Amino acid sequence: MNMDSDLQIAGDILEVPHLLQPAREHPVTVAEFVGLAREIAADRALWAPYVEYDATTRWYHRLRTGPGYEVWLLSWLPGQGSGTHDHGPSSGVLTVLEGELTERTERGARTLDPGAQRVFAPGYVHEVVNDSLEPAVSLHVYYPGLTEMPMHESVREQCASGTLGAVSA
Repeated sequence: MNMDSDLQIAGDILEVPHLLQPAREHPVTVAEFVGLAREIAADRALWAPYVEYDATTRWYHRLRTGPGYEVWLLSWLPGQGSGTHDHGPSSGVLTVLEGELTERTERGARTLDPGAQRVFAPGYVHEVVNDSLEPAVSLHVYYPGLTEMPMHESVREQCASGTLGAVSA
């Protein structure tokens, strides 16, 4: 114990309830939403029974809602993608549960393996695609809940038309 300090704690700090933060029932910070996504991802029994695949489009299921947020489960067959979009006023956390996804932005492409997480703010424009030969599953947390998903000209189209500079890796 450092006796040079002016502050010393006597007794059990846990016995001073007004100094403890109450446990939150729902996440409210970016870190807490990332933690929620990791918690759900780690509990396969919670999400695996809901996974389905659709040959015509990526499949999705709203897994959970809370005050001001939604959790979505998506499945992707090879070749399926989201199109280039943003999430309106929503921020989000994307977590890959199974398989491999590719995220494309104006800055380049990034491969997302199982466990990879991407956190994004409102207005973040990207495209998510399953470029692999195997199905993939991902978890998406949006806060506030997703109310719009404006589509954009693809990154490739922007480069071809000259409305975007060169794409770098």
